[in-house]
Amino acid sequence: MLKYKNIKVKEAKGFYQRLMGLMFKKNFNYGLLFKKCRSIHTFFMLKNIDVVATDENDNIIKIYKNVKPFKVIIAPKKTKQIYEFPSKKR
Repeated sequence: MLKYKNIKVKEAKGFYQRLMGLMFKKNFNYGLLFKKCRSIHTFFMLKNIDVVATDENDNIIKIYKNVKPFKVIIAPKKTKQIYEFPSKKR
C-alpha cells in the first residue's frame, strides 16, 4: 500500500500537460492525475515513480511501485484514470 498523506495532486488537462507529464523533472513533491487514461510511459523521466490505476469512482485497481524510467505501463481494462506520484523507494 502507498502511504501518501497530504500530497497535492495536479490534473494534467491539456495536450501539452498530458504529453509532458513528469518528464525531465528532478524535484517534484506532487502527484499528477491523468483522467480518461489507461496507459503511460516513463520515457525521459529522471526519477522513479509510483503509479496508481483507478476506476471511475477512484477505487484502486492496481498499484505499480517504483517504476523506473523508460518503461510503458498498460493498466487493466477497467482503468479510467491514472495517478503518478514520486516513488517512496530510493
